[in-house]
Amino acid sequence: MAKLLGKLKRVLFSRLVITIVLVAAQAYFLFATFYWLGSYMPVISVLLTLLSAVLLIYTVNRDIDPAFKLTWAIPLCLFPLLGGLLYLYVEGDFITRAFKKTVNHRIEEGKPYLEQKREIRKRLNEKTCSMSAISRYVENVGGFPTYENTKVTYFSSGEEKFADLLPELEKAEHFILMEYFIIYEGAVWESILRVLKKKVAQGVEVKLMYDGTCGINGLPKGYDRKLKEAGIDVRVFLPAVPFFSTYQNNRDHRKILVIDGKKAYNGGLNLADEYANITHPYGHWKDTAVKVEGDAVRSYTMMFLQLWYSIGPESGKNFIPGEYLKYLPKETERQSEAYPAEKEERGIQAEGYVMPYGDGPNSGHSLAENVYLDVMNRANRYIHIMTPYFINDNAIMRAFKYAAERGTEVILIVPHIPDKRVIYDVTRTYYPVLLRAGVKVYEYTPGFVHAKMVISDDNKAVVGSINFDFRSLYHHFECATYMYRNPVVAEVEADFQETLKDCQEVTMEYYKDIPWYHRLLGKVLNFFAPLL
Repeated sequence: MAKLLGKLKRVLFSRLVITIVLVAAQAYFLFATFYWLGSYMPVISVLLTLLSAVLLIYTVNRDIDPAFKLTWAIPLCLFPLLGGLLYLYVEGDFITRAFKKTVNHRIEEGKPYLEQKREIRKRLNEKTCSMSAISRYVENVGGFPTYENTKVTYFSSGEEKFADLLPELEKAEHFILMEYFIIYEGAVWESILRVLKKKVAQGVEVKLMYDGTCGINGLPKGYDRKLKEAGIDVRVFLPAVPFFSTYQNNRDHRKILVIDGKKAYNGGLNLADEYANITHPYGHWKDTAVKVEGDAVRSYTMMFLQLWYSIGPESGKNFIPGEYLKYLPKETERQSEAYPAEKEERGIQAEGYVMPYGDGPNSGHSLAENVYLDVMNRANRYIHIMTPYFINDNAIMRAFKYAAERGTEVILIVPHIPDKRVIYDVTRTYYPVLLRAGVKVYEYTPGFVHAKMVISDDNKAVVGSINFDFRSLYHHFECATYMYRNPVVAEVEADFQETLKDCQEVTMEYYKDIPWYHRLLGKVLNFFAPLL
């Protein structure tokens, strides 16, 4: 019953439903004003029409993807009376505008703690290294450096990750930092919560941040207070307020867990039973994650802290950036009395480079998308991608087509059993274009693919929380781990090939066998893709 109510709330307070409701309200508005405000109707119509015209001109001249312009241009033209009000509601960003400024302020304060080592930059520039340019870009735009001496462990399933995570949590001595999009009550979360309570009793500091939609989707009301009573420092990221903040807009979609500044987990896995295949709401759940050990943990620590200090009492001007030092490895000129840690070089010797990075609607840059585009445009032999949702702009589609048409093997794996039927129908509308360009598309027949990963030419891999859709690339706070010439890349590619064995290839005949009403619905909803 609780899950049914959660799904109902997600649907009712989704951006799509609210958009439909507001558009439908225009018909009611016209009818009501005709009878009740007949004498004022000419003035109201003129004012609202002028508002829509001004917003139309503004939208056309904005530095945004053409898909967003088209999505808004037609409603503003077809529904001039309430189109402008709808635009202001969705795009006005009044609730989170101040918050985004705070996040940017925290990021600027944290830059001195994420400086790129000059010797690493020199080695990247001197070698024939296809990572050099994207490394400079991510450093300049996002403030995230590239690291050496970092070991990466790859997990091909939620079962593997959670089996590794629990013993690591038991070893925590100083602090545990956790940031997740979804936490649901169940076996997975209860097993983790037991360890967290135990560590709190031992004096370990535990900070937990989860997205505000959990209050709508699954967790009981006031659950954060219950965790605080257990000694866990909890913050809810932008609690969703129905009809005032749409549930998926600017959400914290990251999955980060840091232990003592020594180890960090990242990937697509949330803390719920389906992610470990304890329950099977959508068949077998395919997901992936990585554990990072060594110098690169610093970036994930800072990612967490910058967002943490943006939503609490420290979000004001009284925050002292020196607070970061409590959670960062000690260097000769930086001491931490609260958590004495080792030197930055912990003796971990690992080949290749690791670059954790994050992105969000605060940045004003399409960093996450540009990283994907760089990998795709530089691929020579192959580009292999796994994603649960595929709803993209022109740049991504051009990159797919260009890679396939120049002879690069492009393989895309998406789910066969969807968790969101509407998104699934939109994803399938892209099949004909991809297939005609030579892209090989496969559906994972055992169930649902939730992994977000990209592998190229046996030397690059990206594993994280970033989907190939508008929400991840434009609306959400996201993060990922970029690995170059690291031994783990071979493991990621091997898992992709194993997953491919359980997939069904998509052909034009397969696409034509999809019921016509699903294909039609997908094409209609694709018009609203930037809002889904």
